[in-house]
Amino acid sequence: MISYGAAGALSQHTDTVTPALPAGASAGQLAVLQVVSGHALDSIPSTPSGWTLAGTLSGGGGSFALNTGPRRLTLFVRVLVGGEAAPTAAIPSGSTGSTIGARIVTLTRSAGTGWRWAASFGEDNTSGTGFSIAGASALTWASGDFGFLAYAWNTQTASTTARAITAAGVTFGTAVSHLGDAITSGYGARLTMADSSVTAGSGTQAPTITSTLSAAATGVAGVLRVREAGTGLTVTAQAAFPPRNLISVSGLRADDIVTATVYRQAGATRTPVRAAAAVDVSAASVLLRVDAEQPFGIPVSYTAELTDAAGTVWTVSVAPITTTVDSDVISDAIRGIGAAVKIESPLDWARTRDTAKFNVGGRIVVVGKKRSTPSGTMTVRTVTDADGDALNAVLDDLTEGVLLFRKQSSLSRLDGYYALTDDTESPNWYDQYRWFQLEVQSTEAWPNILEAAGYTLQDIADNFTTLQDIATFFTPGTLLTIALFDFGTV
Repeated sequence: MISYGAAGALSQHTDTVTPALPAGASAGQLAVLQVVSGHALDSIPSTPSGWTLAGTLSGGGGSFALNTGPRRLTLFVRVLVGGEAAPTAAIPSGSTGSTIGARIVTLTRSAGTGWRWAASFGEDNTSGTGFSIAGASALTWASGDFGFLAYAWNTQTASTTARAITAAGVTFGTAVSHLGDAITSGYGARLTMADSSVTAGSGTQAPTITSTLSAAATGVAGVLRVREAGTGLTVTAQAAFPPRNLISVSGLRADDIVTATVYRQAGATRTPVRAAAAVDVSAASVLLRVDAEQPFGIPVSYTAELTDAAGTVWTVSVAPITTTVDSDVISDAIRGIGAAVKIESPLDWARTRDTAKFNVGGRIVVVGKKRSTPSGTMTVRTVTDADGDALNAVLDDLTEGVLLFRKQSSLSRLDGYYALTDDTESPNWYDQYRWFQLEVQSTEAWPNILEAAGYTLQDIADNFTTLQDIATFFTPGTLLTIALFDFGTV
């Protein structure tokens, strides 16, 4: 549940404000900075460092003057980490009548993995005491959503009652009023705030925001719909060889996520996980992907960038995970198989360049194409018959003729994808050692549309005899429970 926390003091001026954070502001809370301004140029206040612009709108009609004409409502947000300085927002100085006022409100939550918000604004240009706006943007609504109702009027003395929000098919609780400030700097304005939460209903509708004023005014209102985030990112190292990580992005539907991209970060290199770039998840609650191409021996972190129905991009991350192995590895991530090997030294790389030479007046001019990617003979050793057989199984049917080589401790100049042209196997007759000479050409990875292999129906069949065995083992549970299960542990 989301609750109103506290409000800081009003800060007002003709061009620059630095409102204080409320007493008791602490890490994890969501801070909302409400700014009401007026200016001959209708300027948008500057975004304070570390804050995010949630939305802004100017309205009210007429010409900018004392207690009349347009005023601008702007909302900024920030998830607090603790120790933040008071933010500064400004409009251009030196303009007659310019005015700006701001307050910060904190919100708290009792559940969820973070914060999600979206905003909709509208204006009422008809001067009177009955104020009403229709939001220009439709928002998704669900039970428990918190509505931060923000108002900006051009009349300083226009106090208000009966603040409310409605949306078709959605029931809101009675609005609770919190702020009502006269901004007296310059031509002045009025800043007002209330909250109202969804008690029943859901859907995607534009809101209507109303109130009754004590004096005739025009202006702008908006709602910042705030929600406890349900999305989470989990990365699990599976008990399989070659090593792979199962990635689960959950809570997508609850947060209105429509597209998702999962990245792997290793050092300064950021790479989309296979088949996890701009995935349409509008009809999904969970996105599952297998990463079987991570480097070994170094910390690797994962981040999901999630775009919601309003076009806002949210980011969720997990702590780094390090994959350790006892050897170098050659694998085919698409087929989910690999072999433990040891690369032999030295390794010579050849690069070619198609060229033509011309004698131009006694001067030799060379014209050529770009140098090729490296090619050469990669010599690897297997220690056991099982490893040698496993390498042959990989090489027998490489997906698109491409293999993935990774050092036991990642080596960026060697780790990569190679097209195999020929290979020679040289086994010892007195032990299980084998040497393989692989003729390879550095190349690109497999197409991104090909997913890395994870556990299959055959793994289920290898571990359970009947459907009842599966039901008994996974009770209580769902098909997702089975998909997330590590069959390498049974």
